[in-house]
Amino acid sequence: MKYILLAILTGLAAGLLGGLCGVGGGIVMVPAFVALLGMDHKPAVATSMAVIIVTALAGTLSNARANQFIDWKVVAIVGLSSAIAAWFGSDLMRGLSNQTLTRIFGCLLVVFGTRMLWKG
Repeated sequence: MKYILLAILTGLAAGLLGGLCGVGGGIVMVPAFVALLGMDHKPAVATSMAVIIVTALAGTLSNARANQFIDWKVVAIVGLSSAIAAWFGSDLMRGLSNQTLTRIFGCLLVVFGTRMLWKG
């Protein structure tokens, strides 16, 4: 039961942050879309969310083809909870200004980057 609860919480956090800031390659894509392609932050996040569908599908197919174990139970639990939270994160994102969204995104990158450097 603890495992399922932690998986749900992981999915909710991932979905909320994904819907708000972009997912997966969002650490690369969102800043690149803003800095290199001149997008505002909101379209950059929305575009990142769409690109990740294709990226995730390609990676999943490659792993499945190489007989890499995919924990489908975790996929189901985290996927469902993150999809629900992403819906609300995307709504939240649309209600924020580009400037506020950029600041939130930057703070998240600093927090997680610092943690990675110290916990490395």
